[in-house]
Amino acid sequence: MGAITNDWLEVLNEQFSKEYYRKLYDFVKGEYGKCVVYPSANDIFNAFHFTPLGEVKVVILGQDPYHGPGQAHGLCFSVKKDIDIPPSLVNIYKELNSDIGCYVPNNGYLEKWARQGVLLLNTVLTVRAGAANSHRGMGWETFTDAVIQAVNNEDRPIVYMLWGRPARMKKEMLNNPKHLILEAAHPSPLSAHKGFFGTRHFSQANRFLADNGVEEIDWQIENI
Repeated sequence: MGAITNDWLEVLNEQFSKEYYRKLYDFVKGEYGKCVVYPSANDIFNAFHFTPLGEVKVVILGQDPYHGPGQAHGLCFSVKKDIDIPPSLVNIYKELNSDIGCYVPNNGYLEKWARQGVLLLNTVLTVRAGAANSHRGMGWETFTDAVIQAVNNEDRPIVYMLWGRPARMKKEMLNNPKHLILEAAHPSPLSAHKGFFGTRHFSQANRFLADNGVEEIDWQIENI
């Protein structure tokens, strides 16, 4: 697994020496050795590489990585540039269009968001090819809970977008009065019409950031 080298290391370093993480590391290493695992080992920690802790403005929580060929690259909901846009991201784009007028782009590569301070965090960071949730319960949740706690401890305005029940269950960890918590149904085709569309989370997030003197997110992903 690739190493974390920026300011995340200071708050996460103790995790790497804990028993659960040693077991997780051995498990993930074994999985890569015997089957196809996504994302590639060098991409596992891209959410942290692209979005240092000190630059986090918005947190979007996903579950586990896409499990199809070539999709996952370490950012939740994002896929590589030459991959079809997944249905949940299609719905996120639809909401962006109706909320703040972003056109729907021809790709699902979200690095632009991450570089502006949007932490695109899956609660599980690896998955076996073709087997959703196959790495659930192996220790990643403990690690990413430490990530969420580190963000919660930041003494500045931050927005959380909690979409779907698993993400919304993290709300009990978030008690910083300087932060804004936005909740909605998951953007998947099964639930987007049950409380995701029309929530206007993106405009709410930008208004909150602007009201607190923080530069807004440019949510427009450009065509390739």
